[in-house]
Amino acid sequence: MTVVPRHGRLAAMFAAGITKWPTWQEAWITSAICLVLLVGLRRVRTSRFTEFALPTVSELAVLTGLYGLWRTAKNLPLTQSDGAIERARSIVDFQNAIGLPSELGLQEFVIDHDPLGWLASAYYITMHVPALFLFLAWMFWRHRDEYGRWRNVLSLTTAGCLFIRFVHVAPPRFLTDLGYEDLSEVYDMSVYGPVGTGVSGQFVAMPSIHVAWAGVIGIGIVAAGPSRWKWLFAAHLPITILVVSATGHHWWLDGIVALGLIGLSWMIDEGVRRAWRASPFGTDTVGDVSEQVGEGGEEIVVVGEGAELRELGDHVGG
Repeated sequence: MTVVPRHGRLAAMFAAGITKWPTWQEAWITSAICLVLLVGLRRVRTSRFTEFALPTVSELAVLTGLYGLWRTAKNLPLTQSDGAIERARSIVDFQNAIGLPSELGLQEFVIDHDPLGWLASAYYITMHVPALFLFLAWMFWRHRDEYGRWRNVLSLTTAGCLFIRFVHVAPPRFLTDLGYEDLSEVYDMSVYGPVGTGVSGQFVAMPSIHVAWAGVIGIGIVAAGPSRWKWLFAAHLPITILVVSATGHHWWLDGIVALGLIGLSWMIDEGVRRAWRASPFGTDTVGDVSEQVGEGGEEIVVVGEGAELRELGDHVGG
């Protein structure tokens, strides 16, 4: 394979500047501040502002806490090399056996078309976290009745990814004898540190958290959004699948397992919801709208605060 020359200091500065995500310390501090604000808001007299601020600050506390947990897990001092290369070769053999195309062909294509190689490397390091934050904010503001479900699916899927990653698997970029390269290194956009630290370190390709989060975004947008523009934003999922493979960071199977975890997480969430509705403590609730029967047999529709927030969001957002 022809080696593409590095793009120099400009690309390195670009990569360094756009991948400074909040640290685990910053996430935990933000979560603690949100909890303090939450206690304060509950002591304030109810108003239009508190009706909006309470659920917003509450969810922000949960999300920053989960983000802090994920970032903390990345710093676990784990040995990651034992058996990782051998498992990667087993994945190559398995994918060949079931007829999946080689990731190497895709990588050679983007390298031969230099702008595609640069764009793929840039997409890999820029879209992972910001796209998820934007998706959660959009769901909370415009589709509050579905927000809880997809936040739960995200949490369960991420937990599943972190658990499976304790069985270490090397990404394609480590199999240089097969012709693979690390495009992030080629274009001076590498975000990884020394081998041997963190759940999201060098030898934890299986499954792909990039694909898992992109799957939650893409599937969630299609499921919740009635707009015809939803398919444009849902393209984040197939683009991510292609990017993580073209850059040498993941096998096709890494993404397939990640998507399977999304399906499993959705079934767990749905099962818990059905069990709760069937319990003496549950109600016949769909989203934020519940149906109750009054004394005269008439149907009474009770709209929760989530639906009110969504209505406010639709009004503000046009």
